[in-house]
Amino acid sequence: MGTLFLPNFLLLVAALPFWNLLRSRTWAQSAMHGVNAAVVGILAAALQDPVFTSAIHNRADFALAAVLFVALVMWRTPPWIIVLLGAAAGAAITLAGQG
Repeated sequence: MGTLFLPNFLLLVAALPFWNLLRSRTWAQSAMHGVNAAVVGILAAALQDPVFTSAIHNRADFALAAVLFVALVMWRTPPWIIVLLGAAAGAAITLAGQG
């Protein structure tokens, strides 16, 4: 597991002396914009397939996820509070569905 990130660290160490030069080049800025867009797409796909499809089963689950998302993004609620609220509300939804 330790060697998993080694290529990234080596690339970082190799590029660090040239970072200011790379930042001033338009082709490097364009490449970074493209990489950022690709990362956003990959994260969105990862959120949709294993997370959304396995966690959202009904309207209550969706409503909880939407409220927690708004609390995290719009109201700037700390992530640890979101996790605790999500766990408690998810347990309540599950228990209410069983009863």
